[in-house]
Amino acid sequence: MATESPQPMNFAVVSRVLVSVAAEVANGVQRAVVGSDNVRTARENAWDAIQADRARAAARVETARAVAAMLASAPATRRRAKPLTGAHR
Repeated sequence: MATESPQPMNFAVVSRVLVSVAAEVANGVQRAVVGSDNVRTARENAWDAIQADRARAAARVETARAVAAMLASAPATRRRAKPLTGAHR
């Protein structure tokens, strides 16, 4: 009979175990604090991110429209500032 030797504990294995345990603890604390029905899911987080992206895009479009309207209503002739030449005295 061949017996399998246990795999040696290395840094990667220990790290994975610690991260897994920490995630389980955090999940348990979240459920205890906010309740099981109020725990956020990845789908909810993704939908909120999509909605925020859409809102930012709409704000950019509105800002561009406002700037275009301001430029269109500005007088056609504008005085140009004199270029700065030399030091001021």
